[in-house]
Amino acid sequence: MTFNIQIPSIDTIQNISVDEGSSVIIVGANGAGKTRLAAFIEESMGEKAHRIAAHRALTLNPSVSKISEKQARLALKTGFNNPRATLNHRQGQRWKDNAPVSLLNDFDFLLQTLFAEQTNTSLATHKKVRVGDYSDAVATKFEVLANTWQKLLPHRELHISGDDIEVSITDSETMYSATDMSDGERAVFYILGQVLVAEPNSILIFDEPELHIHKSIMSKLWDELEALRPDCAFLFITHDLDFASSRVADKYVISSYDPSPRWVIEQIPEDTGFDEKLVTLILGSRKPILFVEGNSKSLDFATYRSCYPDWTVIPRGSCEQVIHSVVTMRQNETLTRIRCSGLVDADDYSDDDITYLNSLGIQVIPVSEIENLFLLPSVSKAILELEGYSGVELTEKFDAFSSALFASAKDKQITDVVIRYCKRRIDRTLKKIDLSKASSVDTLDQALQEKVSALNIAAIADYKKTAIENAILENDLSVFLKHFDNKGLLAIAASNLKGCRLIDFEQWLLRALSKQNSGSLKTAIGEVLPDLDAN
Repeated sequence: MTFNIQIPSIDTIQNISVDEGSSVIIVGANGAGKTRLAAFIEESMGEKAHRIAAHRALTLNPSVSKISEKQARLALKTGFNNPRATLNHRQGQRWKDNAPVSLLNDFDFLLQTLFAEQTNTSLATHKKVRVGDYSDAVATKFEVLANTWQKLLPHRELHISGDDIEVSITDSETMYSATDMSDGERAVFYILGQVLVAEPNSILIFDEPELHIHKSIMSKLWDELEALRPDCAFLFITHDLDFASSRVADKYVISSYDPSPRWVIEQIPEDTGFDEKLVTLILGSRKPILFVEGNSKSLDFATYRSCYPDWTVIPRGSCEQVIHSVVTMRQNETLTRIRCSGLVDADDYSDDDITYLNSLGIQVIPVSEIENLFLLPSVSKAILELEGYSGVELTEKFDAFSSALFASAKDKQITDVVIRYCKRRIDRTLKKIDLSKASSVDTLDQALQEKVSALNIAAIADYKKTAIENAILENDLSVFLKHFDNKGLLAIAASNLKGCRLIDFEQWLLRALSKQNSGSLKTAIGEVLPDLDAN
């Protein structure tokens, strides 16, 4: 059986098909209209749809009153515990006439369904044995639930009787009421129960399926559930990129919503040059994309996210990965509607290199590495002002800090910087060598030798050393920080600007950058960073 879902979009209808035994995942950021879409799909799919809301009550009451299975199933589906309940009651009773935001409170109905099914299945087995039929007993839903629950949570065991549910630590005789289970244990129980009692050939809609469930068992849980109900289709609506990328399914991204209702939704394409998780993030962003160096825990990421609030900042590790990401995205037809740019450390790029990077949509920061941003005169003075310095005292404090930075550049440190610079220049030159026209070993060797011989290592080293020494001689801190890359400089800043250890200074910077209001520090950093609109 195939479920055909039609979602109104801008000037068109987005058609999504999902077969029984298959899954579809729809990803969207907060505010993208995910829950409203889940409610819309449930309503449009009618009798065959059963939605589990993200906003759900998980109070487990084993002593719930026992009712007939037919009545319990009807109450679970409609929210109305009445023999005359129909699907027309679902909106008013189950969702309190506010499907997108109403608290789903159906755990009692779920337990009543499971208890009633257990009674009927057990009674059927009993009657078979009484007439001499000793064929295998059919497992109750509760038995399947308990077995699966214990596979996922092997440190606990469920004990289910005809009218109660208890839990014990594995290999212990001490039991406690299921009411006292943890949020995660109850969430697994609840989801297992909902899937097991769903009507045959249903489409099950789960809003935020990852809620309350530990990542370590997430994938295994849904593997088990999809295997248990091959007659059903699963539709997951989530903002969790890890969950989305962990599942084998057709995947879509919502980027915006308006109440008409309409959603901007598109399928995640293949073969973009990016991994699926990154493509999902890009397509779901309502802001332009900024690729930067570092990782999600680095100073680069915190700084750029703070100073470029109108961009979605994505760390890519090395400068080469930033360049590759910008070029790939700008050349990819499926992603061209989204603006992107890149930022890299100066890393001793030549003027020609910077011009070339700018042509690709990549800007270069004014210092050799991100840490040096905080040492620039305007930024370090902003830090001193936050520490309470002003006037002559601030000038004296800054001059002492500047002198300490210059003094740290001993001959050995300068030599190390020069060698790193030479290695980078050699590496970049070798990567640019084009040997495609060589037609023999001899011409290949000749072409390579010509390019390599053009590298004047002594001149390259002399340029770098002279630039550093002149900056020190002229007391030009900005030029010095453009050329001198040494992680130890930030420790000098910690001691001179805030009188603390390096680790405390880094943590202070992260806190200052994370603040919502635009303080003097963020303003000072923003003024020395490139204007991305220039691209």
